[in-house]
Amino acid sequence: MLERQEILLIAYIIIVLAILVLFVIVFFYVYHQRKNKFLIEKIEQENRFEREISNAKIEIQEQTLKNVAWELHDTIGQLLSVASMQLNMMSSTTEGDIKDQVDEAKDLISTTVQEVRSLSRTLNTELIKRDGLLKMVEIELERINRLNFAATKLTVTGTETDIGKSDEIIIFRIIQEFLSNSIKHASAKNISADFNFSNNILYIKLIDDGSGFDMNTKTESSGLLNMKSRANFVNANYTLNSEKDKGTQLELTYKLQAL
Repeated sequence: MLERQEILLIAYIIIVLAILVLFVIVFFYVYHQRKNKFLIEKIEQENRFEREISNAKIEIQEQTLKNVAWELHDTIGQLLSVASMQLNMMSSTTEGDIKDQVDEAKDLISTTVQEVRSLSRTLNTELIKRDGLLKMVEIELERINRLNFAATKLTVTGTETDIGKSDEIIIFRIIQEFLSNSIKHASAKNISADFNFSNNILYIKLIDDGSGFDMNTKTESSGLLNMKSRANFVNANYTLNSEKDKGTQLELTYKLQAL
């Protein structure tokens, strides 16, 4: 039989080994936790940095659009108004076919002035904040319809809920980009916009019957990337589907914030 001292020695060795094993386990656990914390903080820093970059980019774009809106309204609009006044003076002093041509040019300039002011309104951030998302979308669709670019339809279901002004502008820019692509690139004849307010969620569906594109082969343009990055910025789920010769559909799901 083992002597008492040998038994105590074995016990001490077992205890020391157990402490060493426990120390190693604790060490690796703490190391793993700190590593995970470091990685999480790094990812959060990268996300914050990307968000700040996106925010700065959006602010620059909005300021540029605001400046363009001012130039359209104040400079171009005034010049066209002066031209219209001069044509009025010419119309009063001319007769016959020349007068008819002057009157036609005067009407064309008057229409142009109205369209320039309407366009400047949709570019002006302050007016979007004042009038709200739905009103601005309605104005944009009416302008597209009025200019015979495409037939448009707006449908709203549920109880309209206010959206934070900053997010409202970004969502409107996404819609504006889609409409621009539908007209300029897809040559759409019909465009529909559906807004559904339900359970603190805003569902937006935009559909055009334009040329569409093959999503498996087409690389994303700057316009598509802008829409996606803006949607990510306001934490909206973004889904874009398109098929060659079958149009394009954009869906946005935005969680309404308590104001």
